[in-house]
Formats: sequence, structure tokens, C-alpha cells
Amino acid sequence: MRTKLVLASLAGATAIAFSFPALSADTAQDFVNKAAVGGMFEVQSSKLAESAAADDNVKGFARMMVTDHTAANKKLETIAGEQKLNVPKALDAEHQATLDKLNGAKGESFDQAYVPAQSDAHDEAVSLFENYSRDGDNAQLKAFAAETLPTLKMHQEKIQTIAKIMEGQTTTGSTEGAAPVSGANSFTEAQAKDRIENAGYSGVSGLAKDDNGVWRGQATKDGKAVSVALDYQGHVTSQSE
Repeated sequence: MRTKLVLASLAGATAIAFSFPALSADTAQDFVNKAAVGGMFEVQSSKLAESAAADDNVKGFARMMVTDHTAANKKLETIAGEQKLNVPKALDAEHQATLDKLNGAKGESFDQAYVPAQSDAHDEAVSLFENYSRDGDNAQLKAFAAETLPTLKMHQEKIQTIAKIMEGQTTTGSTEGAAPVSGANSFTEAQAKDRIENAGYSGVSGLAKDDNGVWRGQATKDGKAVSVALDYQGHVTSQSE
């Protein structure tokens, strides 16, 4: 399915996307409460995205969220148990309200709500874990926060890239003869192939990322063999061979 999401369509997402308050934790129990609720929201909302999302990049991101946050949640629960701290078993009202809104959306409407919600949630998670890893009052939880932080920052970067594409700053369209833009490319090989195919190419093969962060390979379009490229912004470009 070829999907093009633009800034105008994002305006409608504001009705179902929430911005969570800035997070910090003064005590170990406070950190556990906020980290656990945030982690549960990531898993539950992303399980919805696996079936409700329209864009392949959103679905791929959601699968990663389920895997990574399920593992982090289990580790947090283990450490909290060792420290005799309570772990919340349900979302707070604000996260639950966002989840309920997501549960009523599907396709592009879901994407337009899920991506801003994930961007906000990861901004807050990075802030929470960064602050606690530096100033926390429990050694084991500080170590957990420091260990988990790089993964959260990676998630934050990926969802920001997806958000930029949705905002219309980039598109999945193709441009004959145009030059790809250099930059750190977070697309996996499978995601790059999907985006190129969604732009109307077939027989995509030989994909490799060059020193400029551009995925390059070969493909066919309109019966002609072409050299194809995908840059970090999601632009697909090609040249006749």
C-alpha cells in the first residue's frame, strides 16, 4: 500500500493526540511509577499499531516498541521487586485516555495520532531516564536508567524521522534524476526496500548503504532497469542504467 502523509492531514490528529507533562522523579518509587506506566503505554499502544497502522514504517517501529519495551518492563519489574518497590499494574488516566482514542482509529488516522503520541512519550521518557540516571536515589535503578537510555534515544530519533515524513517535509514519492540527500539513515534494509516498492518500483535488489547514509540498489520501473536510492528523509530517487 502506497501511503503519503502530509502536514495538512496531521492537523486532524491533534484531537486524539495528547502531550504528556514533562517527567522527572524525586524518589525511587516515583521513578518506578512513571517508568512502568510509560513502558506499559508503549507496549499497549504499539500492539494496536501492529494491526491498525497503515504505514509500513509505523508498523515496523511499533514492532520494535513491543519487543524493546516488553524487555525493559520485565527488567524494571525485577529490580523493583528486589528493592521492595511497588510496580503499577494499570495506566494512569492520561495515558489511558490516549490509548482509548488510539483504539478507535485505523489506517492513516491511526498513524496521524500514534506518531505524535509516540514522539511526545519518548521525549518524556528520555527526560525521565536521563535525569534519574544522573540524580536518582537508588543505585540499581540508576544503573537501569543509564543502561536503557541509549535505546530510548534511538527510539526517539526514529519516531522523529517518521514524524518529519508525515509532516510533509519528506515524501515517499520518487524523482527521476534527482540527487539523494546525505545524512544519518535510520531505515533498515527491509524498510528501505518497502519504501522503494511503495514508490512504484519492482524487482528491488542489491541494496547497500553508502558512506553518505543513502541506500542504493537496482530496480525496475515502467519496464526499464534503473539505479535507485533512498535517503534518510525518505526520498526515493532513480537514474536510468
